[in-house]
Amino acid sequence: VIRCRAAVAWAVGKPLSVEEVEVAPPKAGEVRVKIVATGICRTDDHVLEGHFVDVDFPVIPGHEGAGIVESIGEGVTSVKPGDKVIPLCIPHCGQCSFCWNPESNFCLKSHFSEPQNLMPDKTSRFTCKGKQIHHFLWLSTFAEYTVVPEYAVAKIDPAAPLDKVCLIGCGFSTGYGAAINTAKVKPGSTCAVFGLGGVGLSVVMGCKVAGASCIIAIDINKGKFAKAKELGATDCVNPQDFQKPVQEVLTEMTGHGVDYSFEVIGHADTMTAALASCNMNTGVCVVVGVAPAGSMISFDPVLLLCGRTWKGSMLGGGKARDFIPRLVSSYLEKKFNLDLLITHTLPIAKVNEGFELLRAGK
Repeated sequence: VIRCRAAVAWAVGKPLSVEEVEVAPPKAGEVRVKIVATGICRTDDHVLEGHFVDVDFPVIPGHEGAGIVESIGEGVTSVKPGDKVIPLCIPHCGQCSFCWNPESNFCLKSHFSEPQNLMPDKTSRFTCKGKQIHHFLWLSTFAEYTVVPEYAVAKIDPAAPLDKVCLIGCGFSTGYGAAINTAKVKPGSTCAVFGLGGVGLSVVMGCKVAGASCIIAIDINKGKFAKAKELGATDCVNPQDFQKPVQEVLTEMTGHGVDYSFEVIGHADTMTAALASCNMNTGVCVVVGVAPAGSMISFDPVLLLCGRTWKGSMLGGGKARDFIPRLVSSYLEKKFNLDLLITHTLPIAKVNEGFELLRAGK
């Protein structure tokens, strides 16, 4: 058993509490990882706010991490102690019908199919003050050590700086892959990105790498525009500057609407606006943002009748155990600059300050 620090969420709506926790050794098919760095993702904030009905408290959140394998359970062959790894929020068991499908990046071990509050054997590897603590997505990267199933971890290049590539565990790969894999943005095309947090800015980077000629970045926080332009946006739009719906603004800017639009906020109304902003025949709208549980969308089906496509994207549409290591290699080859997405670096003791910065749009 390893004793270490972790940020524990004891109840909905309460700040995280940095506690000493006990982390049990890995069982068969499991890997214990020393987490070196973790991003703070909006999804973790949704956990604290109680947006997810299938998360059990107390829980150690965090899912955007990178670390080093400390020990392995019986039967583990894909990683060994000392390997640098990224834990995967969409696992890749390699055995289910979705894993066998070359066009799918889903896995039936995913949290959309079965809860991941406990390990697959329905027990926890975390205890604190004598109480069982739940896992989050099997990852719980807000702990200095965590235990994950072997099929929820990917070995990466040993040269990778873990304090940068941790973002590839969720935010960067989700946004970049939505443009490259899900939308398949074509050279010379026009794109609109709704929401310029870390994931939205990663969509901008993906559209630029794909060769889009026009990338319109949309946010009500004008403070995001300089970074968006630095990463490849050609135009920036604040919907609050206009008296008309933003989809009308985008249609006027582009003639018939954009070729690709991306909703990276998680609001039902912006999802519909993003769909309406792409051209009526060949336009592709990709939903990346996570709406609160129970959200519903109502929209005019004529928006789809002429041929628009509405798609969702999880973790960037790539099979995680292949896609994530490839992105790490691309980063090391300087195909994109992840470092520009990092605004603050904090010790775990200041994790609540990190969430305050997130909520302030900083």
